[in-house]
Amino acid sequence: MKRMHCWFGCTLAWLFVTAGAYQTMAQEYLNGIEWKEPAIITPGATNSEPPSDAVILFNGKDKSHWKNADTWKIEGDALVAGRGSITSVDEFEDCQVHIEWSAATPAKGSGQGRSNSGVFLMNKYELQVLDSYDNKTYHDGQAGAIYKQTPPLVNAMRKPGEWNTYDIFWTAPRFNDDGSLKSPAYITAVHNGALILNHFELKGDTPFNRPPEYKKHAAKGPIGLQDHGDPVRFRNIWVRPLSPVEGKQARKPFLRNGDKETPIEK
Repeated sequence: MKRMHCWFGCTLAWLFVTAGAYQTMAQEYLNGIEWKEPAIITPGATNSEPPSDAVILFNGKDKSHWKNADTWKIEGDALVAGRGSITSVDEFEDCQVHIEWSAATPAKGSGQGRSNSGVFLMNKYELQVLDSYDNKTYHDGQAGAIYKQTPPLVNAMRKPGEWNTYDIFWTAPRFNDDGSLKSPAYITAVHNGALILNHFELKGDTPFNRPPEYKKHAAKGPIGLQDHGDPVRFRNIWVRPLSPVEGKQARKPFLRNGDKETPIEK
């Protein structure tokens, strides 16, 4: 009989504990925000191929998406730098940029004189392109640097003649009506699969001959590719315009436990 009482009491206690744990687990936090449904897109077959919402700036066939590109040549599926920098016809604010590039081979020159170019966001803020494979230069001027502002976290260069990939995530600067800076630009960048810039806050534009500064400009701007006198090759260039997630606070946050709802007061 004692043994049965013990079994019954232990079982009952276990049931109470289990029921309490279930009630705790059943409690749900709801933030009260009504979100707009995210758009459905078709991703590329590989990470380098454009998703369905991308703007294709160069697909290996024509230069119609670029201004001032008459002296730039198409060789195979690559766009080869010619005389004068070029800018995209399309303009962007916040965006994701994919671009592949290759340094000249055989390698010639040293330091900044070796396959020098640049990817310019809004045609003002430079992510450096340079053959930094076994080629020393100042650190905030090597491949993957925000020019004259920060070096990359690592040097992820491939050998001259091999293809490098930049995947860039850009947050454009915002300005107040009086021209003052409302919020700075930020950039995250991946070079050949390695993170090289982690939400870096830009100090302004990226000139060679003066400190960086912000001056009010249009909300959107083109992608620029620099001519620095070197035959750098580019291919597979596409951009995804980015828009903030949309939602409205329909009610205060609350906890739901079954039919009971408890508002969370801040």
